[in-house]
Amino acid sequence: MIGRVFNGRYRITERIGIGGMAEVYKAQDQTLGRIVAVKVMLPQYAADPEFAARFKQEAASAANLQSPYIVNVYDWGHDDGTYFIVMEYVRGTDLKSAILQRGAINQRKVAEIGSQVCQALSVAHNQDIIHRDVKPQNIMVQPDGNVKVMDFGIARAKNSVKSQTSSVLGTAHYISPEQAQGKELTGASDMYSLGCVLYEAATGQLPFDGPDAVSVAMKQVQEEPLPPSQVKPDISPDLEAIILKAMDKNPYNRFQTARDMKQALDDFLMGRPVNIAGAAGGFASAPTSVMGSVPGMASEAGGTAVMQPIGSDAGMKTNSYRGGNDIDMGKAKSKKRGPLIAVAAIAAIAVIAALAFAITGGLGGGDKVPNVIGQTQEAAVQTIEKAGYTVGTVTEDYDAETVAGRVCKQDPEADSDLEKGGKINIVISKGVKKGSIPNLSGMTSEQAEKALKDAGLKAQYAGNEASDADKDTV
Repeated sequence: MIGRVFNGRYRITERIGIGGMAEVYKAQDQTLGRIVAVKVMLPQYAADPEFAARFKQEAASAANLQSPYIVNVYDWGHDDGTYFIVMEYVRGTDLKSAILQRGAINQRKVAEIGSQVCQALSVAHNQDIIHRDVKPQNIMVQPDGNVKVMDFGIARAKNSVKSQTSSVLGTAHYISPEQAQGKELTGASDMYSLGCVLYEAATGQLPFDGPDAVSVAMKQVQEEPLPPSQVKPDISPDLEAIILKAMDKNPYNRFQTARDMKQALDDFLMGRPVNIAGAAGGFASAPTSVMGSVPGMASEAGGTAVMQPIGSDAGMKTNSYRGGNDIDMGKAKSKKRGPLIAVAAIAAIAVIAALAFAITGGLGGGDKVPNVIGQTQEAAVQTIEKAGYTVGTVTEDYDAETVAGRVCKQDPEADSDLEKGGKINIVISKGVKKGSIPNLSGMTSEQAEKALKDAGLKAQYAGNEASDADKDTV
């Protein structure tokens, strides 16, 4: 492929990478004299009309999306049996590679990335285009720290007349529950996938994993993720709340628009109170059943999968394996239902045992007071009552360490022994006392930190912004 010229214009110079359905090359645009990226469909898919149509759809979808956070598409074509898309060449690395190299990313950087991706998705959603494959592999981090979203290969306009198929396209580790079940998607589905991305970026760990794509997709439908703070204890309660809201199983309880999620992330970045009030909705997940594992399938976070919707069928099996990343899963044969019923029965017994364990207090340990520090008053009340306690006195006090409107103290303290029904008193922060914040304008970071320390406050870096002030001053 190196040295080949597409449509007499784009000369391939080197391969950048390979995905589930295509390879990406660096190329020279001999007409305009610029470096571009050329995405070339893999030969095994070029003869498939549906894949060819999807490839063309990607070009058409992305070409109409104008945003500094979306990779530009310049051209599309067909040359000697090969379909290709010409795109903006983005210097940098994809977010997945960054996570694999560094582990958990700085929380503020995670929020900044999330805010920029929300901005990109907002542009797409405003044109009724759902991305459907938001994942860290599709988020390029440039040298200046800004991101670009790419790969609208399985995006679909909500009013698209393209015929639906019985297959579900997506990446199991980031797919929304309704997408795994083959249901109609909205922008909230992309919000769920972005929540999974931010979870992984903030903790260095996938929210759900398993031995194969089916088991991971089942977890997306059935299981709640482990709270990020239990993976990385120093994560901010606000950022955790944003991530978990985005990953709510009920799409009506998530952020309803990318703009809403961006606002919450921006509030977090600016140190403002984060509003994550849930929206009411009557969505109920379709019933699911126990599924057998897919034999011979290795788990690979990031592979775009082609699978049957997860519904009421007893199980699934692998029908074909395409290129290592694309999976086509059909119904399991009826002769496998016996073992699956046994598995279901065992699972039911395990659930009953777990409930009995919870009701009787486990191994005899005392009842522990929940930790509500950092939560809003509303969330704290819900946490306390859900744990079987009642809310005692609610008072307010100034606290420079806690954002206004959040719980800064509780009595008894978290993890204390307290009988069910007991009262827990909480103190809500009024923030920093007015008049105690020094004027930092014009100071260097060192001077500002000292001034804040002398005032009994803590400095928190809030990023850079162009202004008329001298460089490197507040």
